[in-house]
Amino acid sequence: MGNQYEIKEGSFKAEFDSLYKFRCPEWFRDAKFGIWSHWGPQSVPMYGDWYARNMYIEGSQQYLYHLRHYGHPSKFGYKDIVKLWKAENFDPQELMELYKKAGARYFLAQAMHHDNFFNYDSKKNRFNSVNMGPQKDIVGLWKKAAIDKGLHFGMSEHHGACFEWFNTNKMCDRTGPYAGVPYDGNDPEYQDYYLDNKYTTLPGHTRRHYTWDENWYPRWYEAVKEAVDMYEPEILYSDGALPFYRNYADTHDKTYLPGLSMAAHLYNSSESKYGRNESVYLHKDSRAEFYKIGLLDFERSTDEQVREEPWQTDTCLGHWFYDVRAEYKTARQVTDLLVDIVSKNGNLLLNIPQRPDGTIDDESRFTLEKTAEWMAVCGEGIYETRPYEVYGEGLTHLEAEKAAQWTRYDVRYTRKADVVYAFLMGKGSNAVLHELRDSSEVKRVQLLGYGDVPFDKDLGILNVQLPDKMPCEFSNCLKIHFRE
Repeated sequence: MGNQYEIKEGSFKAEFDSLYKFRCPEWFRDAKFGIWSHWGPQSVPMYGDWYARNMYIEGSQQYLYHLRHYGHPSKFGYKDIVKLWKAENFDPQELMELYKKAGARYFLAQAMHHDNFFNYDSKKNRFNSVNMGPQKDIVGLWKKAAIDKGLHFGMSEHHGACFEWFNTNKMCDRTGPYAGVPYDGNDPEYQDYYLDNKYTTLPGHTRRHYTWDENWYPRWYEAVKEAVDMYEPEILYSDGALPFYRNYADTHDKTYLPGLSMAAHLYNSSESKYGRNESVYLHKDSRAEFYKIGLLDFERSTDEQVREEPWQTDTCLGHWFYDVRAEYKTARQVTDLLVDIVSKNGNLLLNIPQRPDGTIDDESRFTLEKTAEWMAVCGEGIYETRPYEVYGEGLTHLEAEKAAQWTRYDVRYTRKADVVYAFLMGKGSNAVLHELRDSSEVKRVQLLGYGDVPFDKDLGILNVQLPDKMPCEFSNCLKIHFRE
């Protein structure tokens, strides 16, 4: 087969053994918290995720909403939704300042989603945010704002699933007044956008199809490579497992594949710019031989252990695309999730839902402001830390999408040099730390946002007396010194 994918020259090759040389940049390990803009034309209806697919599935909530709000998808299709996306009140500088105050150290912009719409001035796809809709380089504007505010910049790509995910536009109603009338995805004038994917298997999502080998694999690679070359991201996030490897696993050359080539191209491009690789490729293939080419991402979930290599959880305040029906996470949930993840050597990437005009709602802004207040006190125990010998103690398990019912016995640890930070997840008049190693060597204990607090050491247990009024509304953090 040979390597049909052009990559930047450098020390990384599109091979597993070569990509295993990847080491996570220190800046990513130090940053801990990022904000994500998962935003595009699918935000226009303000009716939730996967709108571009589900509006073509007869009987689904989004189909019914579309039918009754815009008209039948044979007459008013997703290409027409694209025209309604204006982003007329989009102020990336103001939003980035808010995100920075909330504690974000890096930012991701969505470059392209499953809907085959690109948020930048693409030469590969006429359906992009400069030609249509907002007529703005969304990715470019985000990057400028991130760099201006001192945040690291990355991009997410969700393009791999597009070929089969977007095939519902080739269908038609089976019942009712429009039974048998083809949806607008059958219009040959728009085949370049809606794709030649009529005969793919339903329901699709990166399944094998005969046209992929000669068509979709290189098309995916060329699109993502274009975005990487234009914006030089420090993070590239692929929404799924290592792109397309599993489809080749048994019958094809396992060396030269789009996902491997993309990782090598990203790293070599960074190496060319900085003299060493400072970029991170995030994907969701948890098999050990796969995720080592980059870092593992957990979507809306976390790990239950301390991982040797850094990792990331990505989640959202509500739904990925703006949804008027969504329930939002509270600031308490966000900060709890951050603490739990960081204690296990992970980072948190939080999507803030944006309305189609580019603004965020008051609920999201309030949560970010409350998060900022907490970070101003407890951020010292988050940034630049590394895992302690154990991630914590107590019996409460935190699920990424649910609020935890903490007890006074629940603690999460981080460390930095000769200091251990103990996050007290519940409430109590004192903190009793059973899992703190060498507690007899403790010299001083501070409560962040308050000052020194009294403590005693007995039989390997550290007992810390707490003030009646704690500095933080959510979890509070002890700074435990092992040197004078």
